[in-house]
Amino acid sequence: LFLMQTLVCVIDSFGRPTSHLYHIASLTLCHIFQIPMDEEERKKQDVQLPEFQAPPTVIMFPRQREMNSKGLRRQKRDWVIPPINVPENSRGPFPQMLVSIRSDQDRNISIRYSITGVGADQPPNEVFSIDPVAGKMFVTKPLDRERRSSYHLRAHAVNMNGERVESPIDLYIYVIDMNDNRPEFKNQVYNGSVDEGSKPGSFVMHLAAFDNDDNTTANGMVRYRILSQTPHSPIPNMFTINSETGDIVTVAAGLDREKVSQYSIIVQATDMEGNLNFGLSNTATAIISVTDINDNPPELTSRTFSGEVPENRVNVAVANLTVIDRDQPRSPNWNAVYKIISGDPVGHFSIITDPHTNDGMVTVVKPVDFEQNRAFMLTVVVNNQAPLASGIQSSLQSTSGVTISVVDVNEPPFFPSNPKNIRFEEGVPAGTSLTTFSASDPDRFMQQTIRYSKLADPADWLSINTTNGQIVTTATLDRESIYVKENIYEATFLAVDNAEPGTLQIYLIDVNDNAPSLLPLPTFPISVRRNWTVSRLNGDYARLTLRIQYLEPGVYEVPLIVTDSGNPPLSNRSVIKVKVCPCDEERETAPWSREVAAAGLGTGAIIWRCVWCVAGMVLLFVVWMKRREKERQTKQLLIDPEDDVRDNILKYDEEGGGEEDQDYDLSQLQQPDSLEHIINKPPGVRRVDERPIIPESQYPIRPVVPHPGDIGDFINEGLRAADNDPTAPPYDSLLVFDYEGSGSTAGSVSSLNSSSSGDQDYDYLNDWGPRFKKLADMYGGGDED
Repeated sequence: LFLMQTLVCVIDSFGRPTSHLYHIASLTLCHIFQIPMDEEERKKQDVQLPEFQAPPTVIMFPRQREMNSKGLRRQKRDWVIPPINVPENSRGPFPQMLVSIRSDQDRNISIRYSITGVGADQPPNEVFSIDPVAGKMFVTKPLDRERRSSYHLRAHAVNMNGERVESPIDLYIYVIDMNDNRPEFKNQVYNGSVDEGSKPGSFVMHLAAFDNDDNTTANGMVRYRILSQTPHSPIPNMFTINSETGDIVTVAAGLDREKVSQYSIIVQATDMEGNLNFGLSNTATAIISVTDINDNPPELTSRTFSGEVPENRVNVAVANLTVIDRDQPRSPNWNAVYKIISGDPVGHFSIITDPHTNDGMVTVVKPVDFEQNRAFMLTVVVNNQAPLASGIQSSLQSTSGVTISVVDVNEPPFFPSNPKNIRFEEGVPAGTSLTTFSASDPDRFMQQTIRYSKLADPADWLSINTTNGQIVTTATLDRESIYVKENIYEATFLAVDNAEPGTLQIYLIDVNDNAPSLLPLPTFPISVRRNWTVSRLNGDYARLTLRIQYLEPGVYEVPLIVTDSGNPPLSNRSVIKVKVCPCDEERETAPWSREVAAAGLGTGAIIWRCVWCVAGMVLLFVVWMKRREKERQTKQLLIDPEDDVRDNILKYDEEGGGEEDQDYDLSQLQQPDSLEHIINKPPGVRRVDERPIIPESQYPIRPVVPHPGDIGDFINEGLRAADNDPTAPPYDSLLVFDYEGSGSTAGSVSSLNSSSSGDQDYDYLNDWGPRFKKLADMYGGGDED
């Protein structure tokens, strides 16, 4: 229709001769459909097109009907205003008239026309304009459909006073697409891959190009094709491309990575539905890599391999296996895995794969013995790290034999039992044969002579025969030697053939060759048995005591005989010096008297401690006896001499007692640590006085003197403490002292020396016998206390 309108307008309006009709029509068609023209036609178009003006289309405002008898205005159906089509990239000249807008009221009044909307009075402004008097609408510059494909404007008609005379009409302007954009690929190079051996029709990769032209028209419809393939092996068209989707697939079988690992394909994209005469084109490159599959099993380069290894060597490579694999290097399809399938039941060898060369290194992991195996015949199989592809058979050359020869070396002799333990009694004389300490030579196929030598002999007690290994003593073996540790004496011997040394351990059995001793060792006095006696306490301790009650001050030598329980028993003599001395004014033994020359048993520190303990006990007993004798002579008795009955108290000979009857434990008179043993006594045994109800004073704790040397001092100290402590029992009353051991509740005997304010009759003491007669005379029957 557009072409016919153009032709009619040219003939009618401009009166063009018919000779120009064909040329004008051809230019119009080429401009609309972008048909290529030769250079001459293009020059004519540049000259003549500006002179061509398309006839304007007249757009009328809808006509209004007169009012009917009821005053209603009837109106016909609204006009359908066709859209205005404007081709993009028009060359002008500009402004270029598009349509003419008219109102049928312009016959009576003057009308002013205007347009509004995007492209008129809204950005982008002044793309369209209108003649306000004639109503002619123009486009002022070329349009680009890729920027904006349509415009919506409104046309207005008003009178000279600006009053609206017509209702606005809508104008729709569509920009006609021209094929002014080529297809574009996002990348110039695309990478894809396909497994070797793929079947025809296998998908490879996808390519896509984009055309900015209208894809609903031929201008934006892109089609693809392959221009070239490099290399052409095995055929020049191994791949094809879907012309509409751009998917590349395989066409034929025969992809082999080992022959061709990569293909390069040039792909062309053309718009106008692939029309090479009218469409615009662009190209891209597709790189197709052929992916490796494990279709080539490894092949050993030889049917047999050989190597040798010295015996007793480990972690050494003894043979090198080479293999060929045409798959991709350093991939699981190429990496070789070697395995020994026979000939090594114990596991002396293993095969390590070199990651760079793929060779197999046969390595010794357990030492081999020439005397047991002179050679090994191994069968080795090789496979890939990845399994073979489906349908691929393993090659017969994947199995080979490996011969490993064992080289004999000179091995050192060894001692079968190392260390060798023997038991022997100490004290055997020099020249005694102990044992034969011989070594063995593992080299059965070499004639060698073993000679022996002594490597270490701390006490120099032994010698060894250099040819047969017989060991003989050169001195007396002594278990008590400093070189014997826990009854074991060690000596080390060496074979001449650079062998590892052998150790001989001699366990020395103890014999009774050492008598017990007390040091120093004086001679025996004759009269010692009359004054001293020794009693056995246990296997380690003995007690030395006096037979008499009194000794003069001085140093006494006490001889002792110590006998062990060996077979035969052995004995030794020793003397203990005991010094008897008087006490000083402070009732303490003078310093010189504390020094007692004691002797200790040679069997150990335990007897030393026993002797010191016995000497201390004897010294304490002597001092105590001396003190009693002195008090008997100097102190005044509380009773008359005629009433003294002490001579009747200690008569050990009459009672069958001995020196042990005078072994008093003076600590029994000390204050007890608790009252639990008293509280738990049954009623009626003794009386525990009640404590006075007074605030308890904070008095210092009375010291507990262990083992007091003087009973009188102990009693006096308790008396003074009781007088100064009103809360200490007994509370000025008599107690029954039925417990005299450690922890006694009788803290003092203050009642004996304290005065009583009350009158008390002591005449009943006369009835108690002669021992209480003195007390009855002192306190009974008088006014004085």
